Amino acid sequence: MRFAAIADVHGNYLALEAVIADIRAQGIAEIVNLGDMASGPLDARRTMDVLMALDAVHVLGNHDRYLIDRPPEKMGSWDRPAHAQLDATHLDWLRAVPPTCVFRDRVFLCHATPDNDEVYWLETVLPDGTVRMSSREAIERTAEGIEQRLILCAHTHIARAVRLADGRMVVNPGSVGSPGYRDIHPFPHVMEAGTPDARYGVLEFSDGIWRTTFRPVPYDHDAMAAMARQNDQPELASALATEWIR
Repeated sequence: MRFAAIADVHGNYLALEAVIADIRAQGIAEIVNLGDMASGPLDARRTMDVLMALDAVHVLGNHDRYLIDRPPEKMGSWDRPAHAQLDATHLDWLRAVPPTCVFRDRVFLCHATPDNDEVYWLETVLPDGTVRMSSREAIERTAEGIEQRLILCAHTHIARAVRLADGRMVVNPGSVGSPGYRDIHPFPHVMEAGTPDARYGVLEFSDGIWRTTFRPVPYDHDAMAAMARQNDQPELASALATEWIR
């Protein structure tokens, strides 16, 4: 069993197209998408058109939920411009996407954690803004009750694989379309991935063990940085151009 996991596209259609091309070049047929598909000051419509046409299993991210559970005036700075680009067909499709699911009976899929689409699972933010890996105890508490041996999450945009004491593995494949961002919850902090490449993960089960390969994919990130800059998002433009939040 071998498949690809993508997440956190955030309207970056050029990164998405590059990742899909790389997946196909690897000879991988099956894809799961862990959410946060459209929101961002980029090209939500084109991104959603690609994802809706993709033969993949999808789960809903917190930013996907924001597009369908509140009026535009209550949306944030990444969701409002995305919502303005989408039509009823896109939004109805998102309404049908589940928040969690099990893929092929063997893999549990969620966006952030099984019970909350806004909480970090594999990372912890300290009051001074330092981001560190969560403790094994905290990670395992969140995984209680999940019987699948492979668990996929996203949300933090940081690629990471954690092997639990009982052998289960929790994997975040990283972000396709947003290598860095600033947030204020639970404390002000920044997340930075290390390069401006698009990212995804390849998961393979062999010899009774799940193995993960993280794949960074170069693409024309300068073009998307220019789009973010044109849409008055200089921090995202910095992240897309350089990976660093400035």
